[in-house]
Amino acid sequence: MPTVPVLDAKGKKGATVELNADVFGVEIRVPLLHQAVTRELADRRAGTHASRGRSDVSGGGRKPWKQKGTGRARQGSIRATQWKGGGKPFGPKPRSYEQDLPRAMRREALRAAVAARVADGGFSVIESLDVADGKTKSLVTKLEALGLKGEPTLLVVSALDGHVARASRNVPWLSVETPAHVSVYQVLRARRVVCDRAGLQTLEAALAHPGRTQRDAPAAGHPQRPPASRSPLR
Repeated sequence: MPTVPVLDAKGKKGATVELNADVFGVEIRVPLLHQAVTRELADRRAGTHASRGRSDVSGGGRKPWKQKGTGRARQGSIRATQWKGGGKPFGPKPRSYEQDLPRAMRREALRAAVAARVADGGFSVIESLDVADGKTKSLVTKLEALGLKGEPTLLVVSALDGHVARASRNVPWLSVETPAHVSVYQVLRARRVVCDRAGLQTLEAALAHPGRTQRDAPAAGHPQRPPASRSPLR
C-alpha cells in the first residue's frame, strides 16, 4: 500500500498517510490515458468553424457571358469555386467534436493518472491551505514553503473558497480544482499534484467505488449480474 508524508505549512514532513492501493496503486495503462486525454481535448473544441459555399456568397446570379462565340471558356457564374470571391468547395462546417467514453473507463483513466503521479513522486498531501487575505503573494509564499515554484502544479482542495480562487488567478503555473472536477488531462499536465487531507478523502472515496446505481442492484431472488457499465478492461 503506497504511503506519502503529510506536509505542514512550512513544508516539513509530519505523519504519513496510507493511500488506497485500489485507487493510487493501479496499473498505469498508457493507451487508456491517451484515449481519455484525446477525448477531453476534443470536447473542448468549439466546432464553430465555417466557410461559405456557392449558395452562401452574394452575387453570381446570372451567366457572365454567353455560352458560345466569345472564344473564352464557358462560365455559369462568377461565384463558382474557380473564381476569385467564389464559394469554397467542401469547406469546414460547424460540427461537434465530442467523443464518448464509458464512465468506467473514465474512472479507470483518472485512477491511472493519479497512480502515475504517486509512482513518480509528484503527489503530495498537505493538512490544509488557508489564504485569509486572498492575495497572490501570500499564496505563492505558502507554495514556496512547500517546495512549489514555477513548475506546473495542480492543487486539489476539498472546497474552493473565494480567497484561494482569487489568489490563484495570477499564478500561471498553478491550477486549483475540487475532487469532483479533477480531470485526467489536468493530472497528467501537472508535474506536481498537491491535495489537502480532506480533499484526499473525497477523491479516494469517489474513485474507490465503481459508481453502482440502484438500477444496477440485483432484484431479490435473482442472481447477481455485473453492472452494465463495467468496463472490459477491469
